[in-house]
Formats: sequence, C-alpha cells, structure tokens
Amino acid sequence: MHLPMPEPVRPRAAAPYRTVPSRRRLLGGLVAALVAVPLTFAAAGCGNDKASDDPNAPVKISVFWWGGDARAKLTEQALALYTKKHPNVTFEKTWQANQGYFDKLATLTAGGNPPDIFQIDDNYLTEYATRNTTLDMMPYTENGKLNVDKFPKSLLLYGVVDGKLAGVASGENTQGLVYDKTLLRKAGVPEPTTGMSWEQHIAWAQQVTEKAKVPGTQDPSADYKAFWVWLRQQGKDLYEGKKLGFTAEDVTKWFELWKGARDRKATPTADEIHAGNQTDITKQLVVTGKAATSWVWANQLPELAKNTKSELGVVAYPGDPSAQWARASMYYSVFRGSKHKDVAVDVINFLANDVEAGKALGTDRGLPSNTDVRQAVTDGISDPNMKLSIQVENELSAKFGPAPQVPLKGHSKVKAELIKAAENVQFGRATPAKAAEQFITTCSAAIA
Repeated sequence: MHLPMPEPVRPRAAAPYRTVPSRRRLLGGLVAALVAVPLTFAAAGCGNDKASDDPNAPVKISVFWWGGDARAKLTEQALALYTKKHPNVTFEKTWQANQGYFDKLATLTAGGNPPDIFQIDDNYLTEYATRNTTLDMMPYTENGKLNVDKFPKSLLLYGVVDGKLAGVASGENTQGLVYDKTLLRKAGVPEPTTGMSWEQHIAWAQQVTEKAKVPGTQDPSADYKAFWVWLRQQGKDLYEGKKLGFTAEDVTKWFELWKGARDRKATPTADEIHAGNQTDITKQLVVTGKAATSWVWANQLPELAKNTKSELGVVAYPGDPSAQWARASMYYSVFRGSKHKDVAVDVINFLANDVEAGKALGTDRGLPSNTDVRQAVTDGISDPNMKLSIQVENELSAKFGPAPQVPLKGHSKVKAELIKAAENVQFGRATPAKAAEQFITTCSAAIA
C-alpha cells in the first residue's frame, strides 16, 4: 500500500486542525517507503501521558526554537491561539539566534532536561533520532492525532529516519537560482530558465560576463545544495544508507566542471567566490554586484531583494528539475521522554493544520506544509518577491522527484569539508582529483 498523494490545492478555506483521522494505510505506506532499522530502545508509545486522564488538568509545554524577534513574535501568536482553544495548556517559550542554538540543545539533552517541543533541521535530525532523543510520531499519524493528509508525500518522508517519523516539517522549501533581472536587461542577455543543462548555464554565464562585465554566476562548487542536485541528476545521491552515495570520481568531475567555468571567466575570482560562500544573505554575490546569480534556497528571494535595488528572479537549479525535492525548511520534534508527549504532538498538529495558526506563522519557516493552509496563507500575501518565490515553489512542486533520505550524522562536517575542498581547487592549492580524494577520506570518517 502506498501513501496517498496530496489532493490539488483548491482556493477554499482550510480544514480545521481536528480533521478526519488518517487512514491506517498511511503507516504502511511510509514504512514501505523506507527500510526500518530495529530499535535498540523500547519505542515511546502514545496515549500514556499522566495528565491525559484529566483533560482539564494544567499542562505547561516547553518550546525551544531559533530565530530573530520577528519569528519569536509570530510563534508566540500561534501558541497563544492554541492556549485560547485549550485554556489548561500554557507554554514556556525559549528562543535564541541560530548561532549556538544546537550547542544549547545538546546541553539540555545531555542534562536530561530537553524541551518538550524543539525546532531542528536536516543537519541534526538523524543525529537526534538515532540517539532516541526524538519521539517517533508515526503512531500518531495512524490514530489520527497527527493529520498529515495534506502534506506533500516527499515533504513528509523527509522527516523519517530509520522508519520513524522524527520530525514534522514546519514548512517546505527547495533550491533556487536567484538572478539579477535588472542587470540582464541592461546587458541584453536573456534570463535563465528552468531546465537549462549545466553546460548551457555556464555558457549563458560566460555570455553575461562578456556583455555585462559582471561574472555571470557564483561558482557553486563549494555549495552542497548544488552538488547534491547534480549528483541526483547523475543517478547518485549525497548519502546511501549509512555511507556516502558518491565517489571521488564524482567529486572530481564536479570540481572539473567548475574549474572549466572559471577558466572561461563565467565566474568571479577565487577571493570573490570565497566571500560568496558565506551564508549571510548580505554577502550573496547577486546582491553585492559581484555576480549575476547566487545559489540559495528559493524562499530567500524576498530577503535578498531587501539588500539590492535590482529586480531579482528565481528558477530551479540547472539540469532536470525532478532532481529537486520538497525539502523541510525545518522541523518540529518532540522529546521522547516528555511527560506530556500527547499534548506536544497535538500542539504540532495544530501549528501544521489550523488555518489561523498558519496565518499567524506565515511563511517565516517556509511555505506551510499543509497545502490547504498554504493556499489560505499565500492568498493574503502582497509582497511581489514573496509571491514570485511561492509561485516558483508551487511550479516546481509538480516536478519534484522523491525525497532523499535525511542526511546522516556528520552532515555539517560534510558541508564544511566540501567548502574546504572546493576552495583548495579554486585557489590552486590542490588539483580536482587530489581535493576530491581528501574530501572523501574526511567525510567517510565524519559519518562513520
């Protein structure tokens, strides 16, 4: 049996978060999609909350997330809506900047005092799931307490680790190639399009360099997102089971592709590429004027637009767009040892499926995972850059391929080592083959 695909989005009001229970085939379809690994600890069951015998007993749920003031305000508004519907449930809210967040989460976990609900991303989901820190929410999808009927299939599966639903996607995102439309118009160069091959993209970038006197594209050889999409187009993947899904030969070909682009002046200099490798939005070359394109996440378009006077556009990464997938921008996870796990899951169910909660949260954590809620939220958006970002995401969603497995523990190290290896090639400190060999050795050790 297979997980049913989501129904097309219709311009109507979203269903309330208390909806018809998910059918039993959901669990079977999900488990069939992934290979489950035997548990080393007893599975945490649902329906065992001590407070559940008295539905009116006071319950305090601790919630921990990263983000700025704006996200904090939106999150607090959504949680207040839950308390309005459930007056006995209140929240202990803690948030901080991204930097240091996972250090703090690790400290709380090690000290035996993690929050009931915490925000996490695909860099760490596998690590926390395999340590049995996260609650398996799969049984809740079976008994109807967590409704995922309106989630895109690949988005839901991207929260499954070893057959367990370790995280519920708070929103959807995908890779996006953002380009400077104003610059291209002035230079008389056509805009890039979804479906261009990698060679066509590089040839286009070379044309931009020649006509606009600005390098056509940021060199993405250090960008794991671009490398990952390229690998999937070659029939490979970033990870396969418990090991890397690619070889040193694959990495060499990737580095040589971009060495050729640099030789053709399609990209900036090594120093400028290094600056563009920063994750800070303000350092992206498409807004600093150092390149006509940057390789980012599609939902970053509105923030990029705030940092430039140019009009920006966004398309898929080069090659077959089915190599891209509905990526969870981040997840909500529940601590496996929470004394109020049932209530915590109900809170996540509310945040994901209640239309008023969705409107309160907006698109801060990506496009809402529930496609009905997404429609209700996007109907009220007026920002043209956000509208464009959503339009591209929705267009690509029809072309998305299956989700890859959630990255392995050590993924952050793999990302950092790709930057190091790519920059060694860019600065001439190593040949593509030598850098690839070193990269494979280091990454294999990181995920072991």
